[in-house]
Amino acid sequence: MGEADQTCEVLIVGAGPAGLSVASALPDDVRTVIVHQDKEIGLPVRTSGGSWLSDIKRIGIPNGMFNRLTKNEIFADDAHGYLPLDQAAPVVLDTPEVYRWLARQSDKKDRELLLASKFITTRALADGRYESDIRLRDGAERRIVSRYIVDASGWHFAVLTALGLANKPERLGIGTEYEYPIGENDPNRGVIFLGSKVPSGYGWSFGTARGTLRIGVGVIQPDTDESPKELLDTVVRDTAFLDRLGLKLAGDPIVHSGILPSVPYDDRLVFGNVIRVGDSAGFATPALGEGIRICIDLGKVLGAQLGEAVKTGRHAPLMAYERQCRRRLKRDYKWGFQMNTRIARYGPKDWDAAVRRIGKLGPDAVVATFRGEFPLHKIVKITWQVWRTLLRSRLRRLGAKLGLS
Repeated sequence: MGEADQTCEVLIVGAGPAGLSVASALPDDVRTVIVHQDKEIGLPVRTSGGSWLSDIKRIGIPNGMFNRLTKNEIFADDAHGYLPLDQAAPVVLDTPEVYRWLARQSDKKDRELLLASKFITTRALADGRYESDIRLRDGAERRIVSRYIVDASGWHFAVLTALGLANKPERLGIGTEYEYPIGENDPNRGVIFLGSKVPSGYGWSFGTARGTLRIGVGVIQPDTDESPKELLDTVVRDTAFLDRLGLKLAGDPIVHSGILPSVPYDDRLVFGNVIRVGDSAGFATPALGEGIRICIDLGKVLGAQLGEAVKTGRHAPLMAYERQCRRRLKRDYKWGFQMNTRIARYGPKDWDAAVRRIGKLGPDAVVATFRGEFPLHKIVKITWQVWRTLLRSRLRRLGAKLGLS
């Protein structure tokens, strides 16, 4: 084996919110290389950027990089309701700007960012380091030897599959989204639609911080073999359905698409000096597939712990990262995935009933479900609220049959 073209302490594969957050939290003098397949940070857009106001304020995302949704509605084939979110305000991030903001946090560190570059493969060396083959934007190849590799490649699992440590996920959430001028639409309104228009998935619409309107569809494959783009094309051509949703589309849209794993949470994140983070680690919530806030939070945790591992040569900091992720995610994601697989089988009548119920549940239950957070006291509360709602509905139907008022 010949001499490497470049050496570094940390190689990060992927410059999404997770990989960029890792880099931002590493010590300034840790030599780091980030490999990113796209020509620009944040483009093309691969996520809708849904999150929550409290989280993005805590993270410190600047004003102007998000749009708050103050009116939120949910539709099924024969049901409609308003989402009782109380003070838990959903927001839509301007993801290209947020990603660039994250990237700037490591600009002054000992870091090199390789754009339009492709990670080809990696192999373990006898001295415990890893030698990775990278194809640069001009077609040339570079060999990079690093002590640590962070797999932040998303659903590709690029590093893990190259080393035989994991297989690409077989169950995926796949979404397509069209971005139109805002026109006459309310910029602070969010819409979720379910049922026959989106089998084994859901649709959405909302205003953005860029003064545009996004409408999209996401499905779970192979739970369905429907194409999200074909489903979305059917939606945007159905003027009667758009009228029901209260949407007016005009102009030529920009097309976005994205993929994320939709599999049970695997709490093994550290494989010696190879560590996964972000979608490669299953950080997106099972319910709605939103996870930027989690990728940023836990990416920074990994950056800090990885920096400690680099400085001390100890493995314990990496295991501390794995344990912290396990404590935060494993239990909630177990419940969330059970819900995910159950509702993926819902038909139109199931969604009609669910939408009628959701408006009668309290904000705690709805927000916990959407955020994918299920501590025991919330599970008990949600279960009680659902059963109480069902019981009241059945008693009303029984009373109607008996002629009681």
